[in-house]
Amino acid sequence: MLKVGVLGAGHLGKIHLRLLQQSEKYELVGFYDENQEYAQKISKEFGYKNFNTIAKLIHAVDVIDIVTPTLSHYKCARTAIKSGKHVFIEKPISNTIEEAEEIIALANEYNVKGQVGHVERFNPAFIATKSMVENPMFIETHRLAEFNPRGTDVPVVLDLMIHDIDVILSVVKSKVKNISASGVSVISDTPDIANARIEFENGCVANLTSSRISMKNMRKTRFFQKDAYISVDFLEKKCEVVKMKDAPEVPGDFDMILQNAEGVKKQIYFSNPEVQQNNAILDELETFADAINNNTTPIVTLDQATEALRVAYQIIACFKK
Repeated sequence: MLKVGVLGAGHLGKIHLRLLQQSEKYELVGFYDENQEYAQKISKEFGYKNFNTIAKLIHAVDVIDIVTPTLSHYKCARTAIKSGKHVFIEKPISNTIEEAEEIIALANEYNVKGQVGHVERFNPAFIATKSMVENPMFIETHRLAEFNPRGTDVPVVLDLMIHDIDVILSVVKSKVKNISASGVSVISDTPDIANARIEFENGCVANLTSSRISMKNMRKTRFFQKDAYISVDFLEKKCEVVKMKDAPEVPGDFDMILQNAEGVKKQIYFSNPEVQQNNAILDELETFADAINNNTTPIVTLDQATEALRVAYQIIACFKK
């Protein structure tokens, strides 16, 4: 079991603490939170050991789980890595591309592993369909959330859309060629609703919409590719796959057949792949433990998270134009 410590005991930090304590792959040593009065309250309520300095916690563990506000990710990661500790960092990896690149350089220099909490990669509906997503040419995402003051300190692109950016970059095996976007600030100082169009060198186009002022929650992605349409509902953890292949000579009574203007007939098949329910946050933390123990590449690497951040900032730059 790897000894782990958590930096930050806010809303998400408390979830990480609970799951790490349950995990059979980690031994939860304790946590540090900047607000020591609050930290003592958490320690008393849940029994986690509260450390009064970051240095003492880092010294006592093998892995540091950084669940602090984004602005402090770089500082926390740098301190942990320079002490030779592996780091799990909540998304986004850091506040700037320069910071993210330095985190990568430090991890390489000190020979430690890093993973970033792009949790949708571990969503069971995405896991059930990922192998079927082959060379998609059009992708559409909607990530809508009801208003919550938590998170409005950053643009909606870094808060919500970055999840979809990471998922898209993980399935499209091509470089980004062009980005256009627009955003509107409704209640915050930064955009609350945004739409982006990402064009890739291989011709794939992704259209992303994110809002944090919606009347309802929605997290859906649709992948369109040759002879297939794949729909993933990240919120309801459901998926649907519609495939087409050449129609048989003699169709059955219940076969669904489409015929185009040239007379080509295709048969449509519907399937709902089995979704194995899981706890995505626990899975991302435990696969990181496996990567450390087996010396393998983490599922969401520091480089991949930096690329997602780079695309997010290119989208934000479009707003300023």
